[in-house]
Amino acid sequence: MTELRFVHLGFGPESVEYTEAWEEQRRVHAARFADEIDDTCLMVEHEPVYTAGRRTDPSERPLDGTPVIDVDRGGKITWHGPGQLVGYPIMKLPRPVDVVAHVRRLEEALIRTAAEFGLETTRVEGRSGVWVLGDPVEQRPRTGGLSLDFSVPAVDPRTGDDEFDARLHGPEYAPSNAGQRREDRKLAAIGIRVAKGVTMHGFSLNVNPDSTWFDRIIPCGIRDAGVTSLSYELGREVTIAEVLPVVERHLKDVLEHAELRPREIEAAGA
Repeated sequence: MTELRFVHLGFGPESVEYTEAWEEQRRVHAARFADEIDDTCLMVEHEPVYTAGRRTDPSERPLDGTPVIDVDRGGKITWHGPGQLVGYPIMKLPRPVDVVAHVRRLEEALIRTAAEFGLETTRVEGRSGVWVLGDPVEQRPRTGGLSLDFSVPAVDPRTGDDEFDARLHGPEYAPSNAGQRREDRKLAAIGIRVAKGVTMHGFSLNVNPDSTWFDRIIPCGIRDAGVTSLSYELGREVTIAEVLPVVERHLKDVLEHAELRPREIEAAGA
């Protein structure tokens, strides 16, 4: 692996429109594939935008017709915008390519970042990204005026009704209010693409965004959990400027020192 370099595309008043950054990703990807540059991570803050990965279901898009940019990464729909730090590591991986291992390395760097700020996060089985775990279901506050008789199990309509849409029920089930409901909530999302053995796209870390942007969609296609930010969880204003050098340090440590040996594949008939 080559040394990982960082390129800052723009933050705050100089935040970057999504398609402009996507075009820059393509340019850097081509240069990395040709070995004209080292592994490169583009760091950026975007203007508000919804992007939909290849697995996005129509029912997960905004109900009001808000424009969505369809992209060539994995995963589903998400939001990017002010207060969110986005990173696009463009790296050459060994063959056979292990996409899951790359995702786990990105998660690890972000878990370490949150820990440095005093926030414990983790992975959730079957759900990529970095999560703050909620309380056990039986200890969470009831929603919808449900009985407080804990001997009667509460039924969450988001999981018990395939046609239930939280966006039609006000703020009660809004993803941005998952912390108040003490549910699992996503701090950082990850969606990548590997083309010609080189990675594209990457991660988004919620630092201090207006999380109600997520309420117009089904974030990452997950209906029974929500979103959060460093500022919300820590109870203080955290800025991109504070977080940026910490993320870069942990990315550099994890990605440069990872064991990238190809997986051993058992021969047929062995």
